[in-house]
Amino acid sequence: MTDRYQRFATSGLGRRVVHALGLPNPHPLRRHRPGQPVLTGPVLVGGAPGGRLGEPVGAVLSALPADVHTAAEPGRRYGALVFDATGITRGDQLRELHAFFHPVIRALADCGRVLVLASPPEQAGDTAEHIAQRALEGFTRSVGKELRRGATVQLVRVAAGAEQGIESTLRFLLSAKSAYVSGQVIRIGAGAVAPPDDWERPLAGRVALVTGASRGIGAAIAEVLARDGAHVLGLDVPAQRAELSTVVNRLGGSALLLDITAEDAPRQLVDHLDNHAGGRPHPGVDIVVHNAGITRDRTLGRLDAAGWDAVLAVNLTSQERINAALLAGNTLRERGRIIGVSSIAGIAGNAGQTNYATSKAGVIGMVTALAPRLAERRATINAVAPGFIETAMTAAVPLFFREAGRRLNSMAQGGLPVDVAETVAWFAHPASGGVTGNVVRVCGQSLLGA
Repeated sequence: MTDRYQRFATSGLGRRVVHALGLPNPHPLRRHRPGQPVLTGPVLVGGAPGGRLGEPVGAVLSALPADVHTAAEPGRRYGALVFDATGITRGDQLRELHAFFHPVIRALADCGRVLVLASPPEQAGDTAEHIAQRALEGFTRSVGKELRRGATVQLVRVAAGAEQGIESTLRFLLSAKSAYVSGQVIRIGAGAVAPPDDWERPLAGRVALVTGASRGIGAAIAEVLARDGAHVLGLDVPAQRAELSTVVNRLGGSALLLDITAEDAPRQLVDHLDNHAGGRPHPGVDIVVHNAGITRDRTLGRLDAAGWDAVLAVNLTSQERINAALLAGNTLRERGRIIGVSSIAGIAGNAGQTNYATSKAGVIGMVTALAPRLAERRATINAVAPGFIETAMTAAVPLFFREAGRRLNSMAQGGLPVDVAETVAWFAHPASGGVTGNVVRVCGQSLLGA
């Protein structure tokens, strides 16, 4: 779907008009291409005294490799600014943020990255440290709303003992894969981390189930997981047979036609995963992406029971039933990954979508509830919460609401299905074992919701 306003705003005349009138200025985003470096410019690294992440961050940057600077140079533009805030234990030490970022924030390159690394407030040694660490969220969310030209900012909370589990997250957040992710708070805990032999194909030898894989975001997720080496089992309803076959044949994957709301769907799915490996590397499944979803939009007073039930059945209840069946045995393999697709509607709500928002908030609840149980299997569960993504579904939205969805975020544009898919691939990564219980919005830091 073409964003005509963005095309105009990036033209010669458009740039002058946008600047003169103070209109939204959607900068073209740099997105990942296989083989490109993680960073396209030098990294300036700093931190508050007493921080504990300097050494592990240095090791990751060395492995990329990155051009690392520890002192700002006049006239230099930086691809990323990385600050270790774990040493901040009192409110007056928050001044360290200003001291580091003030001189260089305007030297951030186009599509640059800002990362603030912190500790979970609940692990603070005392009240003052808890307060200071919690204050960092206000800082990063505000910086995200000040950045321009496609730059992003994230707050990454690293639990004590999880210092060696940061690499997959730093690689994702510093790279073009996180083009439409900004203003997020990400938590990394202790977990089973398995660095891949090849960071370009980290999912080699793994089986990934993607529901609703025949088109849109689901097809993009299937494509990115296959790019990263996974054998993709695409699932969709029988009516999508032709579209699903096109997707999985292109990727060298396999297809399963199934109505996930059917009473016996979980049993059929588990039987297929356990007993019909086909061209897959092994029985069972390593990665489950609950992408299938529908809408039946009506204001509550006009929404009938059938419209309510259909959305809840596809978007939430089917996922609960499938997860229960997967976890009843060993179908989800050790160090498995479950990834739900929520929505910013599940966080902020949306008029005319009480059914949809309820289902998507339920996906967030599923992540919170199952994370401890999955940790016992050294497995993880997370969710993405897309904002306005350019798909056939959003193309049908009335013009006014479509433009509002595109512009009401810090990047003043809609995202692409691949932006959601790249975030899913980061959750699915074997080195993301400490990333669990997270809900990450892929929304360009939407001005709606948290």
